[in-house]
Amino acid sequence: MFITGASSGIGQALALRYHAAGFRLAMLARQIKAVHLWADANAIDPSRYAVYSADVSQVDSMVAAGQACILAQGLPDVVIASAGISIGMDTAVREDIDVMAQLFAVNNMGMAATFHPFVAAMVARGYGTLVGIGSVAGIRGLPGHGAYCSSKAAVISYCESLRGELRSSGVKVVTICPGYVDTALTRQNRYAMPFLMPVETFADRAFAVIQAGRSYRVIPWQMGVVAKLLRLLPNGVFDSALAGRARKHRQGQR
Repeated sequence: MFITGASSGIGQALALRYHAAGFRLAMLARQIKAVHLWADANAIDPSRYAVYSADVSQVDSMVAAGQACILAQGLPDVVIASAGISIGMDTAVREDIDVMAQLFAVNNMGMAATFHPFVAAMVARGYGTLVGIGSVAGIRGLPGHGAYCSSKAAVISYCESLRGELRSSGVKVVTICPGYVDTALTRQNRYAMPFLMPVETFADRAFAVIQAGRSYRVIPWQMGVVAKLLRLLPNGVFDSALAGRARKHRQGQR
């Protein structure tokens, strides 16, 4: 199993869940030492994992890491693009346009670059699973979250497109959209987070969805219902409901 974003949060929890299920791990992170320390703390046998260093926002870096994984550990059965960042933005602020570009480089180009080294080989083999981590925030736009919401909406559409392309190949594409999961990232939020879920519980549920080969799932399911209801609201009602809602921290804000 190859996974990005393995140094923290959802990515790290998924790596641990797959290790518990007997998978060998190929983990990508910028901070290799931190991943090794985490692996030691969780008694993960060094022979059952490898860590690859790459910058998710740099396509060539990601492609090289994927190719190195195939050479060292063979073609994985599951590839999970979990790396992602979330920063608020204000379109009126010039610097925040660069923030938006940064989010798309990591959340979208990084995902495509994660999958790229494995697609042709999985198709030739006749099976494999590519997993994109989206977000409930990609279902409808939230004030102050323009960069993040649009990047996650793009993740959902991209994975749907890729699923159609690979439909007859034996390679499955799974889209997981987390609601609010208790990680260091969400603890910075300044607004209510309904149905907040422990990251270990999320990892258990996501593992079951991925192994079953489901095409799309919101976790927890309650957030999926909420998101669908919000999608049905007329724009005027939706805008009024979110008026005055606290916004995500912009870069440099506390």
